[in-house]
Amino acid sequence: AFGISLIISQTPLQFYHKDIVNSQHEVILQNNQRAGFLIGDGAGVGKGRTVAGIILENYLKGRKKALWFSVSNDLKYDAERDLQDIGAPNIQVHALNKIKYGDTATSEGVLFATYSALIGESQAGGQLRTRLKQILDWCEPGFDGVIIFDECHKAKNATSTKMGKAVLDLQNKLPSARVVYASATGASEPKNMIYMSRLGIWGEGTPFRTFDDFLHAIEKRGVGAMEIVAMDMKVSGMYIARQLSFSGVSFRIEEISLDEDFKLVYNKAAKLWAEALVEFMEAADELCMSSTKSLWGQFWSSHQRFFKYLCIAAKVRCLVELAKKELEAGKCVVIGLQSTGEARTREVLDENDGHLDRFVSAAEGVFQSLVLKHFPSEKQMREKGAGNKRKRKPRGRQPKQPRHGTYVAGVINISDDSSTESDVLDSDSNSSPDSVQDNNDDVIFVDQTTIDLRFYPSLARLEEKKQGLLNKIAELGKELPLNTLDELIDKFGGPEQVSEMTGRKGRVVRRPDGSVQYESRAEQSHTIDQINIKEKDRFMNGEKLVAIISEAASSGISLQADRRVKNQRRRVHMTLELPWSADRAIQQFGRTHRSNQVTAPEYIFLISELAGERRFASIVAKRLESLGALTHGDRRATESRDLSKYNFENKYGTKALDKTTKAILGQIESKVPPPQDYPGGDAMFFRDMKHGMKDVGMLCSQSRLGISTEKDCNISKFLNRILGLEVHKQNSLFQYFTDNFDYLIEKDKKEGKYDMGILDLAPGNDQIYEETQEKFLTAGNPQDGQVILYKISVDRGMPWLEALQKAQTLSNPDEGFYLSHKVITKMLRGNYPCVLLAVQGQERNMIIYKPNIGKQAQTESLENLQHKYRKVTPEEARDSWENQFTFSFRKCSHANWNGRCKKVDEGQECLMGTRLRQYHMLCGALLRVWKRVSDVVADITSSSILQIVRLKTKDSSKQVGIKIPENCISKVRQELVRMDAEVKQRRREKEQQAQEQRQAEEQQRLMAQRQLQDFFTPNLFTTLQPPNLPSLPTPYVSFPSFPSIKNPLEEILDLTLPNSSSSSQVSTQADLGVDNLSRQADPTILLHKTGGSLVFALFSSRV
Repeated sequence: AFGISLIISQTPLQFYHKDIVNSQHEVILQNNQRAGFLIGDGAGVGKGRTVAGIILENYLKGRKKALWFSVSNDLKYDAERDLQDIGAPNIQVHALNKIKYGDTATSEGVLFATYSALIGESQAGGQLRTRLKQILDWCEPGFDGVIIFDECHKAKNATSTKMGKAVLDLQNKLPSARVVYASATGASEPKNMIYMSRLGIWGEGTPFRTFDDFLHAIEKRGVGAMEIVAMDMKVSGMYIARQLSFSGVSFRIEEISLDEDFKLVYNKAAKLWAEALVEFMEAADELCMSSTKSLWGQFWSSHQRFFKYLCIAAKVRCLVELAKKELEAGKCVVIGLQSTGEARTREVLDENDGHLDRFVSAAEGVFQSLVLKHFPSEKQMREKGAGNKRKRKPRGRQPKQPRHGTYVAGVINISDDSSTESDVLDSDSNSSPDSVQDNNDDVIFVDQTTIDLRFYPSLARLEEKKQGLLNKIAELGKELPLNTLDELIDKFGGPEQVSEMTGRKGRVVRRPDGSVQYESRAEQSHTIDQINIKEKDRFMNGEKLVAIISEAASSGISLQADRRVKNQRRRVHMTLELPWSADRAIQQFGRTHRSNQVTAPEYIFLISELAGERRFASIVAKRLESLGALTHGDRRATESRDLSKYNFENKYGTKALDKTTKAILGQIESKVPPPQDYPGGDAMFFRDMKHGMKDVGMLCSQSRLGISTEKDCNISKFLNRILGLEVHKQNSLFQYFTDNFDYLIEKDKKEGKYDMGILDLAPGNDQIYEETQEKFLTAGNPQDGQVILYKISVDRGMPWLEALQKAQTLSNPDEGFYLSHKVITKMLRGNYPCVLLAVQGQERNMIIYKPNIGKQAQTESLENLQHKYRKVTPEEARDSWENQFTFSFRKCSHANWNGRCKKVDEGQECLMGTRLRQYHMLCGALLRVWKRVSDVVADITSSSILQIVRLKTKDSSKQVGIKIPENCISKVRQELVRMDAEVKQRRREKEQQAQEQRQAEEQQRLMAQRQLQDFFTPNLFTTLQPPNLPSLPTPYVSFPSFPSIKNPLEEILDLTLPNSSSSSQVSTQADLGVDNLSRQADPTILLHKTGGSLVFALFSSRV
């Protein structure tokens, strides 16, 4: 029944997946550990069901125990559902957090635990017990069952975190276990793969001896290296990664214009934060706390959260209006949030002794909490110091004095290298060493008795500043928006109408009489841990039609229009806040777009005009479109297929930020002009940006150096900090930064330095033909692989009809066909000027198409184009286009322009401008030859970066591999031939060793057989008397027969013939000597029947 249910309940993809995993688990690596497998499927494909299938397969084969690690204890219910779905409800799932330490009573089933549980410890009963030891004891020695590391990217940083080390330790202590890693982002970052020790990518018998060698090799070789790793893992059968098509999914972008009232509030808030920064710095300076890391860490994290809340709140009204329209249309709504704002609500609750009669503004609470708890003051420092660890200070040194020659009450500044507490105490101090606390922040606290009354005015002034800030925040708070989550629930009709799936414990709700109160999310029959699961069920059953999920609580939750649930309305997934990464956004959308759905969801991006949100929405839209989704009215998606261009957290983002800040400071002359529409012109822009970046802490004043960039200034910090600028300033600064970013990428592309990741070798409608292929063996672990060197021909020309069709779609007067002013006379072909087709690109740049090369890589400015060419009609352009298209099939541009080519005349090959280009491409198990090939290429070209390319040939076969430069092909081929010979030689040696071993075994078998045959030969038996038995007594030679008793030798060897009668089975001979025995027993029959027991049987019968 199990097997039948498995086949019915799993899709062919999931079933095929399981078979590949089982095959990989039969491989033993050279370190004697069983090979593992990585499932890298995207969200919604069905990793959980595939994992359940693997567990069931092993259960049916007698491996009754399995370990399943995931990110949340709540996902245990999903694990049980997956096992139920594939027809294995009898496999029990035991939650480790419900089992006592040391208890290993459960005999079989799945032990479900979180990664954090791996490092759990208990001191109960005076004995240290750990969860890791409990798990190992439960598995027992020799465990060969399944270990599932679900969402395994959570175990990253394995060498630097206790959790990561525990994951590695578990794998090392269970070498025979069948390990499966499951994560949609498992192979996206090489540094996150350190815990995947069972893949066999590094270690003995691989190109990389250690993980550090692997990491260095991959990170050194550019963007495309991880694609090579992923492809090699797929070729080797250890990795599979599928992504659900977004076919049927639709999406649209809703632009929300900020009204003037909101802009006014936003700008007020930005100015108040700038003022707060000045007040904090002055207070910290007065108390010698200016270098306190924890203080500024609190300040800037609060700054970031405040403006994030403000950005989200700006969209609430519009979202509610859109959602209600979708509900009226018969759909249901899922709203995605990043955070809940619960911390502020609980603070207000504590301040009011557990009572709350109003909705709380999360933004106001963040600001207020910062000033109350962290504004530099004697009281705040004393409270903070009470919890700090003591450190011993060296004797013989005197403390430094606070600035202006004054002691601050309760505070004495010391240097970082002090190590004994006595240094901080003056000789006449009444303090004891126990009163000294140190927090590594250059400030220590002593007993109140050291306070000098002369410094009370200074403390009083700081308290006045603090109170003044709190008053201004309270005034601003009257205009700030309310908590987004509570406001949304209220506007949709309260908790009775909304399924909330977040991590918070309580919420503020409006009662039927209009009053407001705080209530716990827990229900009478459900704990907080269970409430998210219950809320999900209510949404899926159709009891509630609006769901709100936070990113933290939504991991693994399925909210699609599943065929198995009652609520099959189309999901409308609205997002209030887009993450910086397009791929992270896709992960969020995976909650509502999953396998087994009746209808595909609809996505709505709500974007405001703040900090480049429009640009990020376009990136995500382009990503969805590339996965098969349908666009609705979005004209802003960029033309580029390379999404990495818009990932700012790379070397171009860092360089662009550096150039942006230096240009604003006037340290360099900018090659990128400021935004043209900035009020007051360029000078005003640079002045305002300098002040603005100081207001958000991106620039700092130094007495000797003037204004300089803050240390540790990075892209993430920049993107978060600029939210603290006034609306028009942040948009202008972000625009200036992205212009610099684009300029640097374009510059590197022109110079051939841009690493474009995987590049389409022949984009568009190019005709591609595979000419030759050479196969080479590669050494591998645990088995050898293969690489193939292809020679590819690409016809990149653009026929006249295709050019004419494109021209007919153009509307701009500057677009169309152009002929060169200079007419070149060809002796054989007449007068044909150069011809091209120009299409409008970005700004005033034109995209150029030519008959011989199709689309030109570089754009051309309109001014330069009009200087060299004149615009003509299609009729005028046709003859030149067709002539150049035909002539350039195998002839270079020099021959086209001049009638002959100097290089060709000298017997060399010239490919400049030819339609037909030839490329060499290496495909297959590339990771195993990466170092060899890159070393050869680096020796010739002085660059170790290998360009990864993909193409689709005319016969529809797809290839992805490394493009080998033309001048390197000979040396690369030699290296591949050498490697192939090494592998074949190693194979021959192994085969020879195996043959010799087989021959030795065969000789031993034949020798044993001859010895046995010699022993039972008749001549031997008639003439041979054993030397150790020279005079056998008569009973040993002959004895009377026993008619009713079987001969002992016959009874042991069962030598009776099949057709003999019962009487013939008993010997009637009076003399049963050895001669007679030997004649009755065929040695071959004896050998066949008894094997190694032959001699023993013989002598037993004689005795």
